[in-house]
Amino acid sequence: MTRPDVPPGSNSPAGGEIPAGGDGATADLVAAAVLSVPGVSGLHGGAFGEVGTYLPGRRVSGIRLGATSQVHVTVAMGSDVLAVAGQVRDTVSTLLGGPVEVVVEDVTPAVPH
Repeated sequence: MTRPDVPPGSNSPAGGEIPAGGDGATADLVAAAVLSVPGVSGLHGGAFGEVGTYLPGRRVSGIRLGATSQVHVTVAMGSDVLAVAGQVRDTVSTLLGGPVEVVVEDVTPAVPH
């Protein structure tokens, strides 16, 4: 079965994830930047764990790199969800230089500081 979000002839995994080049430094950099945004409590792999960047021997959950990259996050309760999503989008877009879709998958209890 062909998925419309996977370019024809691509060698991406069944979930449509596009592997990062080399050692995965790009996916790791994006993940670290997203997790540093205030209000982000974590990365989220999607309803069935389908969102991720596959690398040799490991996977970066919640990050899908491609022409339009996707970032799936959980947000801490009490945070302004739209502001957090906007900051994630701006941060990742600056790193990658392209469009970014941000999906807030869940809201988690606020973590006491």
